[in-house]
Formats: sequence, C-alpha cells, structure tokens
Amino acid sequence: METELSEFEQQMRREINSFMDNEEETRRKAASSTTPPEWPGEAGDQAKPREQRSKPGGAPKTGHLVKLAVRTKQLEMDSVFEHVSSSISKIEAQLEAEKAAREAGFPIIGYVIETQRL
Repeated sequence: METELSEFEQQMRREINSFMDNEEETRRKAASSTTPPEWPGEAGDQAKPREQRSKPGGAPKTGHLVKLAVRTKQLEMDSVFEHVSSSISKIEAQLEAEKAAREAGFPIIGYVIETQRL
C-alpha cells in the first residue's frame, strides 16, 4: 500500500513538473515574440462567423413592449394592441404606443394592459 502511494506521489510530481516547465516555455515564447497583438475589427476578424444573437437583428436592444386595450367603435369589445418602443421611459413608450394605435386605425384607446421592459 505504501509503495503504491509513493509511486503515485512520484508520478504526480513528474506530471506537475512537466506541466510547469511547459507553461514557462510558453510564457517565454510569448514574451519573446515581436508580433503586435491583434485588435478587434482588423482583417482577421472578418473571417470569423458572427455569434448568434438572442434577439433578431432588427429588434431593439432596449425599450418597452406596451399592450393597450383599443376599440374602433364606442360599444365594441376591447382588443389588444401591442407596440414595441425603443424608448427607455415608460411614459414615452406609452405615448408612442397610443400614437401608433391611432395611426393604425384605433381611435379609442381604453387603458394600458401591460408594459414590459425589453
């Protein structure tokens, strides 16, 4: 049992030492290299494919999703109108949504159902 343990310790020391030696060599090579670092946006960056975004390319990155209860006639059931605003202000987003609803042909705007941050 003791011989197995000592053999294991020796093997681990050898592996650690070889790893440390390799690491020192790579550091020396990196320090002695005279090539300047590559900055983002240089020619080499164009060859790499872009990463997938969580949102589509045309979607705003910030803003609000505003849901309004709207009607076209006075005695009609409310329907939901959704508007995506790029404004970071809730009130501005609500005003934009109301204006968009009127432009879409809903003259009567009842109330705000929900406002979500994007």
